[in-house]
Amino acid sequence: MIQNPVFRGFNPDPCICRRGDDYYVAVSSFEWFPGLPVYHSRDLKHWQLLTHVLTDDNNPDLKKLPSAKGIWAPSLTWCEEEKLFYVIYGVMNSMNSRYFDVDNYLITAEEITGPWSAPVYLHSAGFDASILHDHDGRKWIVSLEWETREGYEKPGAICLVEYSPQTHSVIGYPQRIWHGGTDRGCIEAPHLTRRGDYYYLMVAEGGTGYGHSVTMARATEVAGPYQGDPLNPIVTSWPENFNERKDTGHLKPHYFNPETYLQKAGHGSYVETPTGEVWLTHLCSRPFRQELRCPLGRETAIQRMEWSEDGWLRLAAGGHLAQHQVEGSRLPPHPFPLKADLDDFDESRVDNAFYAPRIHFQRFTSLTRKAGYLALRGQESLSSLNKVSLLAKKLTSVYANISTKMDFNPEIYQHSAGLVLYYDNMNYLFLHKTWDETSGAAQLAIIYMDNGERHDDPQKIRLAEGEIYLAIAINGREVQCSWSVDGEHYHPIGAVYDTSHFSDEYSRYGEFTGAFVGMACVDSMLHRKEALFDFFCYRADEDAIIE
Repeated sequence: MIQNPVFRGFNPDPCICRRGDDYYVAVSSFEWFPGLPVYHSRDLKHWQLLTHVLTDDNNPDLKKLPSAKGIWAPSLTWCEEEKLFYVIYGVMNSMNSRYFDVDNYLITAEEITGPWSAPVYLHSAGFDASILHDHDGRKWIVSLEWETREGYEKPGAICLVEYSPQTHSVIGYPQRIWHGGTDRGCIEAPHLTRRGDYYYLMVAEGGTGYGHSVTMARATEVAGPYQGDPLNPIVTSWPENFNERKDTGHLKPHYFNPETYLQKAGHGSYVETPTGEVWLTHLCSRPFRQELRCPLGRETAIQRMEWSEDGWLRLAAGGHLAQHQVEGSRLPPHPFPLKADLDDFDESRVDNAFYAPRIHFQRFTSLTRKAGYLALRGQESLSSLNKVSLLAKKLTSVYANISTKMDFNPEIYQHSAGLVLYYDNMNYLFLHKTWDETSGAAQLAIIYMDNGERHDDPQKIRLAEGEIYLAIAINGREVQCSWSVDGEHYHPIGAVYDTSHFSDEYSRYGEFTGAFVGMACVDSMLHRKEALFDFFCYRADEDAIIE
């Protein structure tokens, strides 16, 4: 059996494709870098994080973009005729006053690991652009066309435009082809495929919240007219249709379904195996069910599908609800080696599961400063939107223990380093060593940033020079920080904090990402003070049920 989600933690907007016997899924990365993670599988059950598509933080330049902007909704396809991978992605620059200012780009590569071509600008009609490589060699791009005018349905409609590989540009203006297969509203995430006599248009409806869904339509001509699946939605967490076409809100907590484990199911794409199996990836969330808050953000699940006799996609398990557990594929099993919980920084490269906000972590990390240690060079505060020295991993369970051993000797109060639980620049918990001028000594302290309001925990611990062990324990809804001088006997410090505060729903400024845990160093004076970390240990019970 496959247990969903298959990619736990912040992994939204999955797009799946196949080349030969290999299956790849790309997901959104928003303000986090490197951008567009790609997962690889050969059996659709076992997956590994293989690579990242975007590795140059100057292109795109995400610095100073607010949380939840940045790189949205990749389209990953394989063109067999050209022997090329295609990726389309959007860079969301602003959502002010409901003007969604997004630029869409296209890149190609012969191998999924790159190198990738220079980005080609497509258009800025709206987000979630994707491409179809048609049987006759023509290429078609579909996306949302964002609507800003009064009296028109929000957020808009799905539009279509032809793409010319010869001129590396779109041909003409995008034209609207579909307004949705239900009345849920918030249409987005189109993927266009061709099968038999039909063009199939898969979209998301209902907003990327509790009313989310995957719907389908089809037509005999690429520009339509399209006919909706009479049983839409084909996958969702809330099977009863509703009419909220005029509601621009996406979260819709009133459609939380207590009868299913996976919530917010929507934004899908599908792939067929050589033996005719059909699999659909989609995003989902697992909230704390009382608070309806999702610290892990939007995750990726996979569903077994099948074609009906009249040519529509159906859940193989029946019904419309996204399944927590799914019967596995008939493909030969292909597990990957498990990664160790503890990273002792003895390798020549930083592990590919680490990320940094807005810039590549290569700009502030070093593995050669001291053998067996990771050095972080401090930069701006954790509240900055610019250059932040935070090296973090995605939180994949609300039952996790994070620890490190750090060597850091602050000289002024602008120097600080330690462990972080981080949702965005307005919501984080920073267990750190810093300098206290009053006592003339270093001290251990906690800063809790709550939707931009800073709270300094009253408990401080005076520290001597030398190495110190730091830990953050996440036990369901509770977060507790602790410290040790020997790595065996830990002492709690500070209040018990609420895990649900580091979530999509609690954040006033983000909403679309997920919690991270990691190491940080701040030098807001000269941007050169370094902290050394001997190891980073992340142990999580990823099979634990969230209640």
